[in-house]
Amino acid sequence: MLQFHPSGIGQRVVETSLGAMVYYTPVGQPWSIPSLEAPPLLFLHSFGGGASAYEWSKVYPTFLDSHRVLTPDLLGWGQSDHPVRDYQVADYLTTLTEFIQKTCTAPVTIVASSLTGAIAIRLAILQPTLVKALFLISPSGFADFGQDAGRRLPLQVINTPLLDQLIYTLGATTDISVRSFLERFLFAEADCVSQEMVQAYLESARQPNAQYAALAFLRGDLYFDLARYLPQLSTPTVILWGEQTQFTSAALGQRLANLNPSAVKAFLRLADSGVLAHLEQPAIIIGLLRQFLQELEGYEEGRGVAEADKF
Repeated sequence: MLQFHPSGIGQRVVETSLGAMVYYTPVGQPWSIPSLEAPPLLFLHSFGGGASAYEWSKVYPTFLDSHRVLTPDLLGWGQSDHPVRDYQVADYLTTLTEFIQKTCTAPVTIVASSLTGAIAIRLAILQPTLVKALFLISPSGFADFGQDAGRRLPLQVINTPLLDQLIYTLGATTDISVRSFLERFLFAEADCVSQEMVQAYLESARQPNAQYAALAFLRGDLYFDLARYLPQLSTPTVILWGEQTQFTSAALGQRLANLNPSAVKAFLRLADSGVLAHLEQPAIIIGLLRQFLQELEGYEEGRGVAEADKF
């Protein structure tokens, strides 16, 4: 998977109680090695067949000169360990807590998308001393307000032994199926899907035992109602939502944001973008993330809440 990241980026490994997590960080030219005191910036990829840290590879290099950037493959994805288990949200809350504790000496700003963005909200609620701020793209628990938005196949089909493996093989490990899914469901503009993207998703999807985490997502084992948790959030948060995001609409996103206006500092709709806005329109995400970080730092320097809330 390293071949899909910029030159000068290397892999490091953190052991968690459920397995090893690989993360990507600068190791040499053209990047300087970040100081441990640099503000940590953690990029978390979404779920779905073939997902991995590659998802943020067009965004995170911009921040390597100002932050200590960590971009992991989550447990069960990319080149991190793929334990054979029935994956649950608690697994990711546990492993992310351990990952942050082992890699960071200061609270982190988390950048995440989709279901992982919703998990980041729950993590910030459970571990408020570990999380400094959240910058999220289309965060959804896929069962928000009691509505099942994510499942696309009947449970009886997904839970049938061998048939579930066949569904994964046909749907996530062939060039045609991966390109079709990216173009039809994750991007607003099909022309934005490159062969590099397809190859990166295929490489991740073909890792041994990669089907277990992906099928847990497909079955809905990881879904939850984010509306139950969002009112408890106190961490400064900005939410972006692609207008063409499928399964979870921008109207749903606005409804979620309205549950906690004191924590959600801004809700911004992105025209002509799907759920993977950071791959589809990376320049826009870079600009908005840079602005968010500047406002956050300005707030910490004592310029006041009114100044920080200009975002």
